[in-house]
Amino acid sequence: MLKSRCLLFFKMTGILYLVATPIGNLADISKRALETLESVDLVACEDTRHTGKLLSHFGIKKKLVSYHEHNEHARTDELADFLEQGKSVAVVSDAGTPAICDPALRIVRKAHEIGAKVVAIPGAVAFVSALIVSGLPTDSIFFGGFLPSRKNERRKRLAEVLNIPATLLFYETPHRLAKSLIDCLEILGNRKAAVVREITKLHEETILGSLEELTAKFSSGEVRGEIVLVINQEETANRQSPIANKKSLPERVAELENEGIDRKLALKRAAKEFGLPRSEAYRILQSQK
Repeated sequence: MLKSRCLLFFKMTGILYLVATPIGNLADISKRALETLESVDLVACEDTRHTGKLLSHFGIKKKLVSYHEHNEHARTDELADFLEQGKSVAVVSDAGTPAICDPALRIVRKAHEIGAKVVAIPGAVAFVSALIVSGLPTDSIFFGGFLPSRKNERRKRLAEVLNIPATLLFYETPHRLAKSLIDCLEILGNRKAAVVREITKLHEETILGSLEELTAKFSSGEVRGEIVLVINQEETANRQSPIANKKSLPERVAELENEGIDRKLALKRAAKEFGLPRSEAYRILQSQK
């Protein structure tokens, strides 16, 4: 009995590897990533067909299981059981680094819970590549993932990041880019920005300009590919947005509230647009009730 208990105590869990894969150019995969994919017992991926092609390209044959947003909850327990058996698992996304706007967070947390080692195999991250080619400041950044698809939610999100002293980075889809640029211009003001698309691919492109210029350029909605939107932090302390020149302060506060922004944040946002201290904006709002 004592011997069996000791064996149980020293039972080793497997290792969970988070393996970054290319975001376009297959030559970007690292030697370490290939060695890891070759050595693990199982590869969990978003799309088994997509990852199967990647592994086949490099002559790797490995058991694959799907792991995506629709089965992540159930599959996490299965992968955890696999790790508890002392076997190793690699998690990959269709492109880039797992857990960056892709599944992996749940299994990472579970792995820590069961005492499994979690190892990152670094590689491509789209927003990092977009940032460094944009020419915008890199000393302080804020990555916000995908902007919300609904207008009111998107504008509320932009209002929340309005005063963050950092370069802002968002992923965006081609069919929403034009609408998102309009909202960015109206909420954030006419900042310097860049639309970076198809990173590492044949038609990679970096388009620089002000948000006003980019809004005009992409107004037709004719754009393709994977897109990263890079927006400079606010440079002028007393900037007024285009909206501030068209509406009164109370009208602007009411408009923001109608978009789903709470009253306190709406007042703060409107005060910023009109170049007023929040206390003064509050006084004006109260006096015009």
